[in-house]
This record gives sequence, structure tokens and C-alpha cells, in this order.
Amino acid sequence: MAASCCAALHAAPNIPEAQLQALAMQPFWISLGHYETGKLGGWRSYIDDDDFFIASNGDSDPAAELSATVKALYAPATLADQHAQCKYPARTRWLNEQLSLTDLPKPQCQKYSEWMTEVSPNSTVLVFPAAYLNSPSSMFGHTLLRIDQADVDSNNTALLSYALNFGAFIEGMDNSMLYAWKGLMGGYPGFFAVVPYREKLAEYRSLENRDLWEYRLNLTPQETRRMMEHVWELKDIEFDYFFFDENCSYRLLELLEIARPGIELTDDFPITAIPTDTVRAVKDAGLIERIDYRPSRERELLGRAVELTDDEQQWVLRLAADQSALDDPAFGQLPEKRRALIQDGAFRLLRYQSTSGERDATTAARSFNLLKAINQNPPPLLDLERPDLPEEGHESRTWQLGAGSRGDKAFAEYGLRMAYHDLNDNLYGFPIGAQIEIAQLKLRQYENNHWQLQQLDLAKIRSLTPRNELLQPWSWQVSGGAERVSGKDDDESLATYLTGGGGGTWQLAGNTIGFALATARIENNRDFAAFVAPAAGFNSGLLWRNPLGNLLLEGKADYFYNGEVRRSINLTQQWEISRDLGVRFSAARDFSHQSTPENTLMLELKWYNY
Repeated sequence: MAASCCAALHAAPNIPEAQLQALAMQPFWISLGHYETGKLGGWRSYIDDDDFFIASNGDSDPAAELSATVKALYAPATLADQHAQCKYPARTRWLNEQLSLTDLPKPQCQKYSEWMTEVSPNSTVLVFPAAYLNSPSSMFGHTLLRIDQADVDSNNTALLSYALNFGAFIEGMDNSMLYAWKGLMGGYPGFFAVVPYREKLAEYRSLENRDLWEYRLNLTPQETRRMMEHVWELKDIEFDYFFFDENCSYRLLELLEIARPGIELTDDFPITAIPTDTVRAVKDAGLIERIDYRPSRERELLGRAVELTDDEQQWVLRLAADQSALDDPAFGQLPEKRRALIQDGAFRLLRYQSTSGERDATTAARSFNLLKAINQNPPPLLDLERPDLPEEGHESRTWQLGAGSRGDKAFAEYGLRMAYHDLNDNLYGFPIGAQIEIAQLKLRQYENNHWQLQQLDLAKIRSLTPRNELLQPWSWQVSGGAERVSGKDDDESLATYLTGGGGGTWQLAGNTIGFALATARIENNRDFAAFVAPAAGFNSGLLWRNPLGNLLLEGKADYFYNGEVRRSINLTQQWEISRDLGVRFSAARDFSHQSTPENTLMLELKWYNY
């Protein structure tokens, strides 16, 4: 009898179907299930894991999932950690608020309670490590959330906080090219992870060589906790991971919509979700309370090197490589203030070098001796100017409208680039010498209404980082797609190609860098007898930051195995009209063994519009 009463006490209430259907269409429930409208109608969930859903068709029917959840909340409390209330605390809270479920059983959710106590969520910080071209997974930057305890500011304990990260799960050792391809095609599963913040920094060791931006959000403790309740529901749950849209940044926007119901962040990213764009969306939504900047070790080292002469930089290299150099009489004869700067530079160089390698006993001993010398003769504080805010740079998608001539033929050119920056683009918020262009299409309309595909880039990436006495980075580039090249009978042929190269970049003056790269190319061209023709060549030039914008002068050549030689010289100047508007003038002269030289002039309007 008692058992019967107890069962009746915890029976699911008889809620009208119309009420359940209405609740299932509420934006918050749609967010909890990560649903989107299907391409052919109906619903589908981004979550690619049956373990997340209670109803058999819960991934495509929000109403069925809601109804099944209500019933599951009334399961016997003896299920403990396996009870729906323990597995779905965010669902439980919301349904209880909407339906006044005052007679729910009270299971003991020990694992959830211990986890929530350990994380102790009180406030949220959006962390943006700046773009890092030498890592395919970080070319666009990355975003994660830091979950802080209540006393993080007063006790300066950010390293004791937790990092909330969404990322691809990679088994084995995929190389960079395979990683990029599988990331584009959704070849990796994605998972949320909550780990100590210090571990996440250690895992992303390259973060130490990337500027770090921390955007403290104005989420209340209640909103932060609501978000983390849902994160518990997503523990070990698999999503599809796509490099450009369903990525780290997009998933975090979904969580922020859970934290503060009513804000709309994901609606603006139907195709791509570039991290800087998502940071901008968070800012535009009024969620940012404060911005903190942490310079990378590389930026700190270069900031100190600016104060040193060439000879003093050589002393930095000696001290970093050999601790006995501290006792060299020639070093001791230097002025005390100069020795202080040199010692500090050597210590920073050691820290930078240890980022990419294990810290051995010899390096530790050199660091210790340098620290002792620094304590005895401290340098002035390093005062670095904060760089431009990355989210204040131009939008990622670019529309292009141009008019020009090739030889004696006039044309109009129409273009669209999905993402996101080249060497001439408006520079604010971007590092000079960095280029990432993805999915660029250009069409030309010649006289007599003759249309042709001029260019279709899958990807164009260039990293031109200047070399100096202390750091010797390689510059490199890679690109692939289809483009018009000089062909027979002074015509242009559409060739598909893949090219890459490496070399060096140097700072020639305060606002000018020069680069020289050796290149290799393979090309499919209807004018060639072979299906694929290889070539070797070079690409060199100057990039000048001037009052109007960026000017690029470059020359390049390809010497094909079949005897074809193709060379060109190009001059391009961008006028930065506003953040999201630019006017570009370009002039080029192309040489080919297959045709006479041709001149191309074009004036182009570029509108950066996501």
C-alpha cells in the first residue's frame, strides 16, 4: 500500500499536449537541444550523439524530447546519479520553472554536486588567443571560456580557474595538411571539456607565443551557473566539428545564449564563424565588461630588443647560450644600465626558447643565474603599447567590384571572398605580413558581354614574419585553386594549381618589410602537353605601411620543366576609406614565353561585410 502511494506521489503529471508542444517551441528549449531548422523543414540537432537524447527521435523532434524529459524527471530517486535530474540539471531547472513541478522526487546527484562545487562557477571570461599562422588549427585564432570563482580578482587566482573549451578530438598524429582537410570536411568529432585553466595553457604551449586577450563578461553568478549546468549535460557528448562554422567559437556562442536567454548570437553565423567575428558579436551584444591584454613572450622579447643595439643583442644571444658569459670581463665593463637590459633580454629569450622544447637542467641553470643577476641589477619595467583590438578590425567577408583593362580590352570584375585578410587589406587589428584568404571567387565581364571565371582560390596563406638578431622565423606561403594565366595567342587560360614556398622576411625600415621566397608549383593547363607540369621559381617584394594604407610591390616567376617561363611584376596600393571600406589600385605586367607581355590596370572597391 505504501509503495503504491509512493509511486502515485511521483507519477508524472498529466500535462496537456498543447502545452508541451508550446513549451517545446520556446527558444530556450531549442537552445538546450542545440536544434536548428532542417534544410528540408523540420528540426535537426547539432548534437551527433544518441546518448544525449531521451526520446528515440529526440534529435529531430523537440516536443518528443521535452515530453520524454518530463516523464524521466519522475523516475524513482533510487537511480541516483543516473536519474534524469542528475544528468540534465539545466532541463530540470527550466521545466520546473515553467510547469511548477513541485512534487518531483529528490535523487542524490553526488557526481554533479561534487563537480559543481569543484568548479564553483561565479563569473565568465572569454579568452581569445590571437591568430597564429604557423599552426593550422590556430590560423584564425581560438576562443575558450574561463570560469572564475568568486575571489579570482581579489586573490589574483586566475590560474586556479577552469577553462571551458570546445575542440576537435584527434586520434593519432595527423599532419597539418590532413588536419586542415578533415577539419574542413567534418572528419573529427568535437567535444566540450572543462579542465584547470593552467592545464589548458600548458596544452596550448604555442599560446605563450601568441597575444592573449581576456574579455570579462558581465554575466551574473546565476547566469554563469546556468551555463555550467548545461555544460554538465554535454559531458562526453559528441558534436560534429567543422573548421569554419561548427567550431570552437560557434559552440561557445550557443552556451552564452543559454547563460542569458534572449540574446541572439548564433543567428549571425549561418555559414562561417571566424573567432574574431564571434568576439565582435559578443561585444555588440553588450556582454563585455572589461578587456585585459596579456602580451606573448615573443612580443615581450621583441619589445625589450628594441632598446638594444646590434652589439647588445649579440650579448643577449651569448648570455642565453652560455651562463659563463656573465663573468666575461668585457660584459662587466658595459654600463650597469645596459647590462640590466641585456640580462633581461637573455632571460626572456630563454623563456621564449623553452616554449617549444623541454626545459633541461642546463637551461634551468642558465635561467637561475640570469635571474640572480637580474635581481642584483634590475632593469626598468617593460612598457609595451597595447596593440589594436582584434575585434575592431574589418569584417571577414569581402565583396569586390572593380573596373580595369588588360591590354586593349576593358573589363568589369566582381568578387566575393569568404574569409578573411590579405597583405593589402585594411590593417587595423591585424598583424602586418599575415594573409589568410579562403574561398575567393572573381568573375570578369569583358566588352561584348563576354564573361569568364578569372579566379577561384580555395586557400591563400602567407606568413611574412621579419627575422632579426634574436629570432629567425621562416616565412612561407601556400595556395591552391584555379586562376587565369597567360596563354597561347595572347589569350588567358584557366589553370588549376597548387603552389608553396619558403624563405625570409626582413624589417627594412620602421614601416617597410622585404621578403624573398623560393617557390614550387604544379599546374594543370590545357596549353601544356602533360596533364600536370611542375615549376620552380621565386616570389619577392616589399610591403610598405604608408599613410594611405598598404602598398605591395612584388615580382615572381615560375620556370616550368616543359620550358615555359612565366614572370610578373605587380604594384598594389590600398586606400583605407573606413574600417569596412577600401579602394585598391593595382598595376601588373605579365611575361610569358607563350604570349607577348600584357599590362593589367584595375581600380577596385572592397567592402568588408560579414
